Amino acid sequence: MTTLKMTAASLCLMVAFTAATAQTEPLGGQPPIGSKASAPDLSYQVKYQRAFEVALWALPAVAIYRFRSAAFDDLGLKDNDIIAYSTPATPKLEAITANSTTPYITAFADLKKEPVVLELPPAGPDGSLYGQVVDAWQLTIADVGPSGLDKGKGGKYLFTPPGYAGTVPKGYIQVKSPSYRIALAFRSVIAKGKTAKDAYAYSKHLKMYNLSQSANPPKQRFVDPANERYATLPFYDERYFNDVYDIFTYEPSSPDYKVIMGMLSTLGIERGKPFNPDETTKKAMRQAAVDAWAYLQSRFDNLPQEAMIWPDRHYASLLLPDKNKKFTYDDGDRIAIDMRAMMYFWCTYVPKEVSDKPPTAYLMALRDKNGDALAAGKTYKVTVPANMPVKQFWAVTVYDRATNSFIYTKSNRTTLSSYDLPKMKKNADGSVTLYVGPAAPAGEEANWIPTEGKRPLPAVRLYGPTEEFNNKSFKMPDFELVRQ
Repeated sequence: MTTLKMTAASLCLMVAFTAATAQTEPLGGQPPIGSKASAPDLSYQVKYQRAFEVALWALPAVAIYRFRSAAFDDLGLKDNDIIAYSTPATPKLEAITANSTTPYITAFADLKKEPVVLELPPAGPDGSLYGQVVDAWQLTIADVGPSGLDKGKGGKYLFTPPGYAGTVPKGYIQVKSPSYRIALAFRSVIAKGKTAKDAYAYSKHLKMYNLSQSANPPKQRFVDPANERYATLPFYDERYFNDVYDIFTYEPSSPDYKVIMGMLSTLGIERGKPFNPDETTKKAMRQAAVDAWAYLQSRFDNLPQEAMIWPDRHYASLLLPDKNKKFTYDDGDRIAIDMRAMMYFWCTYVPKEVSDKPPTAYLMALRDKNGDALAAGKTYKVTVPANMPVKQFWAVTVYDRATNSFIYTKSNRTTLSSYDLPKMKKNADGSVTLYVGPAAPAGEEANWIPTEGKRPLPAVRLYGPTEEFNNKSFKMPDFELVRQ
């Protein structure tokens, strides 16, 4: 038989086979012949996958809820009580990238029953406030102080719940909240010539109470946890989903949540029902939380150079806004879930949007001068120029890269700032060289921030950055490895 005849015969057989198959099997509808499921029982895998996606999706809400939960459970706080630190924070404030230069103020309110009033003092020679009030999703609903809604004049903010149709008294600044629970974090900024003690006294002018109490507000209760452990960090295990349950079975429902709420029901999280996951579900949730943490860590370890503030330096901005310079991560036809999770993984209480001339700037050092990731157990140095581009002050704070929070040390030193300059050794040109590591180089104790062998995450904070920083004509020197 010739090759041509063999080919024609083969084609006829193939057509016949295809025709026969077409008559007995539909096109599609099942996996390819010989395929197998990845596991005999897919129920665990489904729970894990849904828990992993929920962990990323819910991170902004869980991170802010931990502040509330820890304050109520561990510090005995109630709604409308105000936490006012009498001193800058120490490592006992276990919080994501907190500052330890100015005293913190924190409070929580629940608008489910009625609106809540927050009275702010005016900014002036005694002090001023900087900070945000956020909703349950940690989206800012009000900035306060000179850069906020009151423009530094102080006044009465009225926070109203979803769907509020009541009257707003004259003279109040209404803020409509999309959630029932709200939270705030302010910094009591030390005024020129004043001290941290003065900043604490200034914070005591705040008041928070229910609208029905406005004619005769109760005596304000303040709590000072300066010497107490305030553990606000998310739990990256099955407890993460206890917080998810507490949040999303309490807050008002939203059409945007429907798909996710369906995923939550797979894990036993449903409105109006108790949360009692079985051991298989707990195992899946635990692994999903662990993997979410590991995934986000890896994303920061691999930030591209174009994400750095300067192309020839290794600093990333703490604030990673969306393309609209906001923090909703709504790109029009999608929510950028990974970027949103990354933002709230290493930062809390962000402004509504990033301006071209921000009131503060945070430069996060992810690598050293040679482009190598900062490592645990090593010592690094950075030289802070004499003329930093700030109107107020600068500060270098070091966090644990694993938790993004302060490092416990014998000295409790987490920060060195321009307020510490009189105590530090200076270079001939007025600059100061700071050291970060497990031990201070000989003679450099005053210029050293201890790490206890943890992998460091240094942050250079600029309060009131000048135009020199905003137009990028100033460049912060990189950290350098000290050879010992």
